[in-house]
Amino acid sequence: MTVMNEEVCDALKSVGVDDEKARRAAKSLTESDSRLNKLDTDVTLLKWMVGFNLALTAAILMKLTL
Repeated sequence: MTVMNEEVCDALKSVGVDDEKARRAAKSLTESDSRLNKLDTDVTLLKWMVGFNLALTAAILMKLTL
């Protein structure tokens, strides 16, 4: 378990949550965090693709109008 997961697990245990439930909750937080990181990477890639497409389209339009 990572440091943050251990902190979450310890915090849940300190308020009286069962040990197994605390571990599962900490694990699910890690899984959702990794999914968000992947989504962030995908969005960054899409931004670059759209920017490249706009630049290429503008260049083609400029070439056609001249």
